[in-house]
Amino acid sequence: MDSEKDFTKLAKSLGIAFKDINLLNQALVHRSYLNEHRDFHLDHNERLEFLGDAVLELIVTEYLYLNYPNPEGELTNWRASLVNANMLAELAKECGLEPYLYMSKGEAKDTGKARSYILANAYEAVIGAMYLDQGWDAAKEFITKRLLTKLDYILEHKLYMDPKSKFQEIAQERLGVTPTYQVIGEVGPDHQKEFEIAALVGTEVIAKGKGTSKQEAQVSAAAAALKAKGWE
Repeated sequence: MDSEKDFTKLAKSLGIAFKDINLLNQALVHRSYLNEHRDFHLDHNERLEFLGDAVLELIVTEYLYLNYPNPEGELTNWRASLVNANMLAELAKECGLEPYLYMSKGEAKDTGKARSYILANAYEAVIGAMYLDQGWDAAKEFITKRLLTKLDYILEHKLYMDPKSKFQEIAQERLGVTPTYQVIGEVGPDHQKEFEIAALVGTEVIAKGKGTSKQEAQVSAAAAALKAKGWE
């Protein structure tokens, strides 16, 4: 990827006037890029990600603690829904981080799950860079505006629940029935099995899912069932 990127433009779009723009630059350097560009002037972003992860978790935790009297278990689930990799990857895209990523040619071609993890990690690294350069208040303001505003939507749509729990709760609430799961297929050797499982309400098969464990296949089936019923 092109090593010449205008990080002052990115900083402006993030609303942060970095004193050391190299911190923002480094936050977007994936380890794989350095394998192909050993003379690059900055290190990869993993240490910044480590810092940003801690800053992010504390700010979100503090916000939930101060604003909601709910039990610890509920707050933990809400926090997890705010700081999981999928959410952070989406936020990274919203912030326009993706074009600024430094990756190897191989990583640059992969736009699937691996890219989502790179984006999520980069988002945390940017928060780490922001914290180092601007301090706690700036990081808190950024996270409050960009991330914590998503909480109402998450709570309204119960996105903090895993698909199995959500499917069970809604099925019980609306239909008075607890869903069940049935193995309908297994393929592959014992060490590399793939299961296919049906999600049922009563005797009706609502949807099917696959996974490398029964639990994974059940979660996949529950997610598909939620979609099929329009309960997402």
